[in-house]
Amino acid sequence: MSIRVIQWATGTVGIHAVPAIVAHPQLELAGLWVHSDAKAGQDAGVLCGGPEAGVIATQDADALLALDAHAVCYTASSDIRPDAVIDDLCRILESGLNVVNTSFVPLLFPKAAGDGVYDRLQAACLAGNSSFYTSGIDPGFGNSGITIHALALCKEVQTVRMMEIVNYATWDNPFTMFEIMGFGKERADQSLLLSPGSTALAWGPVIELVAAAIGLELDEITERFEIIRADEDIEIASGTVAAGTISGMRFEIIGVADGEERIIVEHVTRLRDEDAPEWPQGHGYRIVVSGEPNVKLELALTSDRGDHNHAGCLATAMHVVNAIPHVVAAAPGVLTVLDLPVYSARVAI
Repeated sequence: MSIRVIQWATGTVGIHAVPAIVAHPQLELAGLWVHSDAKAGQDAGVLCGGPEAGVIATQDADALLALDAHAVCYTASSDIRPDAVIDDLCRILESGLNVVNTSFVPLLFPKAAGDGVYDRLQAACLAGNSSFYTSGIDPGFGNSGITIHALALCKEVQTVRMMEIVNYATWDNPFTMFEIMGFGKERADQSLLLSPGSTALAWGPVIELVAAAIGLELDEITERFEIIRADEDIEIASGTVAAGTISGMRFEIIGVADGEERIIVEHVTRLRDEDAPEWPQGHGYRIVVSGEPNVKLELALTSDRGDHNHAGCLATAMHVVNAIPHVVAAAPGVLTVLDLPVYSARVAI
């Protein structure tokens, strides 16, 4: 029997999830929720750039929750509505539907996602006899996912550094690029991402999840960042970054134990590869473990149908879509990568 899945939103991740669900041999697309009036009433497959899927997009959440379905793939935007995301998720879970999620990235490790968040989600799962799991590429597989597996090679672990080194010039998402991240702004305090506590909110749970995996008690999580400014106007997919405004950023989130920096997430974000040559170089994700043995992993995502940003959004969708059969089969409750079996892609024979 196929697992019937409702896709929730068709933004930069959801647009990849719809065709992935249709193509997955264990899954069946049962419904599609969309935010905008313009998308409602369209065929889900056509809306996401493919052939007809026989499912019509709707804004009627009640009708979708009443369908004979097993799971929801939730990818709705959370940048300025994290509380609404939690409300959505609890409602869906209480209705009896399992959920895989890429929204509000602190939910990668819900126990570190804020006061009461884990308790609300766990209660909703138990009320609906459902399960909940969050992942993505970063936060997600690109940092904590591969790190936890890599740490199984170690007898001793001194420090862990999880890095993303990415050129964001081709990411066509003006609101996130300019308003959330702060590209094109004159000052760092105009960036929501770089405001005090923001990076720790988003990536702190990555650090907490890795610490939980190795049994490390952290004393605190701290932040630091630096920026560069454009020496001329830079045209990117999202618009124009004017000369003199923010054109790159490097930030770190640090898990401290006994006064030592033990687990670090580092992001190096450029719009031109040649900028800030003194910053770490490369493309993709890098895991560096100082221990016994030392471990270094490099992960690069590319695509024959787009660039590295396209590949990253597709990978984010796939890491939760491929988890759906295991989340549906799991006991009710909030899950992390520590709770699921190793899973992979499934291809039709």
